[in-house]
Formats: sequence, structure tokens, C-alpha cells
Amino acid sequence: MKKNLEIAALFNQLADILEIRGELPFKVSAYRKAARTLENLDKNVEEIFSQTPAQKIPGIGEGLEKKIREYLETGKISKLEEEKKKIPVGLVDLLSIPGLGPKTIAKAADKLGVKNITDLKRVIENGSLTNLFGLGKKKVEGILKGIQFREKQHGRITLREATEIANEIIEYMKKGPKIKEISPAGSLRRKKETIGDIDIIVAAKDGEKIIQHFCNFPGTSNVIASGTTKGSILIESPEGSRQVDLRVVTPAEFGSALQYFTGSKEHNIKIRNIAKQKGLKISEYGVFRDDKKIAGKKEEEVYEILGLRWIPPELREDRGEIEASGVGGLPELVELSDIKGDLHIHSNFSDGNSSIEEIVKKAVKLGYSYVAITDHSVSVKYANGLEPERLEKQWEEISRVQRNHPEIRILKGTEVDILSDGKLDYPDSLLEKLDWVIAAIHQGFKKNVTERIIFALRNPHVNAVAHPTGRLLSRREGYEVDIDKVIEEAGKLGKCLELNSYYDRLDLSDQNLMKAKKAGVKIAIGTDSHDIAGLNQMQFGVGTARRGWLEKKDIINCFETEALEKFLKSKKAK
Repeated sequence: MKKNLEIAALFNQLADILEIRGELPFKVSAYRKAARTLENLDKNVEEIFSQTPAQKIPGIGEGLEKKIREYLETGKISKLEEEKKKIPVGLVDLLSIPGLGPKTIAKAADKLGVKNITDLKRVIENGSLTNLFGLGKKKVEGILKGIQFREKQHGRITLREATEIANEIIEYMKKGPKIKEISPAGSLRRKKETIGDIDIIVAAKDGEKIIQHFCNFPGTSNVIASGTTKGSILIESPEGSRQVDLRVVTPAEFGSALQYFTGSKEHNIKIRNIAKQKGLKISEYGVFRDDKKIAGKKEEEVYEILGLRWIPPELREDRGEIEASGVGGLPELVELSDIKGDLHIHSNFSDGNSSIEEIVKKAVKLGYSYVAITDHSVSVKYANGLEPERLEKQWEEISRVQRNHPEIRILKGTEVDILSDGKLDYPDSLLEKLDWVIAAIHQGFKKNVTERIIFALRNPHVNAVAHPTGRLLSRREGYEVDIDKVIEEAGKLGKCLELNSYYDRLDLSDQNLMKAKKAGVKIAIGTDSHDIAGLNQMQFGVGTARRGWLEKKDIINCFETEALEKFLKSKKAK
């Protein structure tokens, strides 16, 4: 799916540039929507367009299709190249800083000569930005905080992008010189929300041939290192270079190498200390007593010889997992196969690209027992939020599709907006008719967020709060919310919190999931998908759930249909 992501990134770049230049909002929105569609496609665009007759991609019109074809044929989009010439390159980066809108950026560029983040820091420090716009102290602090966030994220990529790159390379490596075993390692294997370099471990006999094959991977822009046991390459994407490191070890060392290079550093330090206490030495080459190797072929035996049960990679952060392993107290972590349904899906009634019928067919294909259709409410104008009349019209469509698909339960839901004054976007008389209600903030990110979320949780018709901290991993930190208070209130009320598995959210985070579990708060995992391909992002939510020590019993969409409906009715009764 590499081409899909490349073109999506270029469409987002084009949208950014048009936004800075003051282009009409619907044109900007068209490119962003197309980018999201491409990100979520479950087929390669090359494959789609190579078929005769060529298939159509829902949500991609003729003009956008031409640009996709142009990129596939030439590696460029001429419209983007033309627009790039009209603004300084560094201005696009400024859009990712919270508190800076396109109009502010355009004016700062025109009046103050701001061309990049360095220039922006300069005009903040000398006060000229404040003088130009009359910005208050809090506003300036917010912009500085946004710059720090941007710099902290530099060089890191999303779990989804890292997963796709690693999977592509692993498939490529399997077609080359013979390998016995291959696995991702590092933070990718631990399913961290963002990844630095991508690590891959290979067990094979002829390391030199393996490394040569690796360095010839299509898309490699630069070979950083090429030896007999280690290679490092750079892969270019529209958003920057991605480094991939591959190590070759002998089959007898694979288990210990995988354990060592998976990390985390803190986890491994504690493991080495335990080994030392037992008179053992542990490294990437194996476990040794004196000079005799006694374990290392399998990762499980590395832990076993230390008196520990094998620890799932997602838990290896030195957050109590080693102690739990020693006493048989590790959780039975949730698996993707445990998920019975998706509880956050947008259809083409609001800003989604897929019909309810298409969503249901995809869900059936995934083996789901139920899905919830949760389109935006009326105040979310930019997402074509539903007025009460259109919401009721949607119920008719859900009933029609339900008759055609008795094998799956379709829940009538909504993602109802929590307004700036704390009220919900729909009246209780409407909410009480729904099966599943998630409340969410999409406006007023700094206005009494904690109080508004708690007020929403206290509404008897609200089942859960969606993306509770509001973070976007590549773009912004979360709302100014006291998440501990929100978790505490949800626990008292018996309400759910969402783990939004959209790859740029993964919200709640693993740390907050651990807090929620401790407070007895049930979690609802939803993909927040806007087309049928987006339903595949459940895997990223499950990865984060595993990092948060969650088991089946902690997640309501691991419940069977009858148990889920009983659970929801019991909460409404309260």
C-alpha cells in the first residue's frame, strides 16, 4: 500500500498549500477527503487502475483520478509542483503547529517575512508577531508549545506507516536468499504509537547475501551501511526519509537477538540484573553460564531460564510486567480475533465515503457480530453533521439494511458533539431512541474541557466518550483535559471510554488505558473509519490495548451481541 500512502501525503500537502493561499474551503476539503480515502484503501491504487475496465474508487472524482494516474506514471503531481512554487517550502510545516491558522501564517509571511519555524521563533522572541496580531500571553505560549511538540515528533512515524513498511520489506526478504526466521523488533514490535527507526531481525546462514538483497529493496534512496550482518537503508516518502535497520543472526541466536533488540531498554536492564543474580550473562548472542551457552534459540527459553513466563512484546516497558511474570500474574491480553464488532463508524450520511450497506458487508466479511453507525451531529458542519431529520432518515436505512443482513446486528448510534457550553448537540428525546451514543469534543479545545466531558458522561443516554484526550499524534497534543478526573467519573458512573484506533489518534494512550483498567472503566474500541477500508485499523487499537494490559473482559466490543445489548440496557436504566 506504499503508493496509496505516498499519494495521500501529496494530496495533504496540496491541501495545506491551498489553505495557506486562501483557496476555497471545499477545494481544500476535497483533497483532504481523497487523502483519507487513499490511506484507508485495502487495495493498491496500481492494482485498481491496472484492471480492465479500471475500477472506480468511491469518493475520488475524475479530476483527482487524473492526478493519481499522473503520479503512477511520472512520480509527480504537476498541480502540486505548480502550487509549491507559489509559497516558501517551510510555510507548509507551520500548519502543523496548533494555534496557527492559514490566515495567520499567510499574514506573518507577508508582513514579517516568516518562511519557516526558525523565522517564527524569531518573530515570537522579538515580539513582532504579538504586535502584528495583538496576541495574548496564553496564545503565544500555546504556539511555542506547539513548536516544541513539532520538534519532539521530528523523525518519528506512525505505527501504521512503520507496520506497512516493515511488512513490505519482510515479504520482499522472503523472496530472496533463504532465511529461516524473520521478525520486526524494537518499538514497532512493542506496538508503540510512534516509531523512530524500523528494526528487523533475520535468522539465516549467509548474512552477506541477505544484506545485499535487503539493500536492493525497491524504493531505497540511500544505503547507509552494508556489512555481513547488518544493513541500514533510507526509504523516501513525501513526508521524509524512513530508516530501516536489518540484522542477520544465526538460527541459534535468533531468540536472544529478538528479545534483546525488541527492548525496551528499561525492560532489558532489569532482565540483565535478574540474570546476573542467577550467575548468568545475557546478550543478543544468548544466555551464558560462565562461557557455556545455555539458551538463545527461542525467545521463550530466554525468559524461562530466568524463571519467568514469556512476556508479550507490548508489555516490555518495565511497568511491572517482569514482576507479574515471575508470579504468574501476566494478563491474558486481548487478541484481534476477540473483537466482535466496531463501535465507531461514519457513513456517507455525514463525512464518510461508504454506504451503510457497504459497511455492513465489510463487517460481515471481517466476522463481526455487530457494528455501530455513529455519524456526526448537526453542529459539526465541516463534516456534514446530521440534523435530527436526517438522523431519523438514517434509521430507516439502517432498518432496511438490517432486514437484508440478519446475520449481524446494526446499532443505531451517533457521535454527538459536546458543545462549548457543555450541552450535547441533540436533545435527550432523540438520544434516548439510539442504541449507542458516543459523545465527543470537536470544538472549543481549551474551554472547560474536563467539566464538559464529565457533564456529558452524566447524561443518562451517553454510553462513552470518544477520543477522550483529543490528541493527533502527528499534529497536536491533546485538549487541556484532566484525564484522571474523567477516568474517575467514568468509573463512578459505569460509563465507557473509547480507545480510538485511528492510527493518528490511538486515544486513550496505553498509560491512560492502564489507569482506566485500574478504575474499573470498560473500554470501547472504535476505528473512527470513514470508509470500509478504515475498519482494518482495528489492529492498531488492539495493539495499544495490549500495551495497556487490557484483556477481553475489559473491552465491551469483545462481548457477544446479547451480552453487549444487556450491558448497554443496564447502563441506560441507571
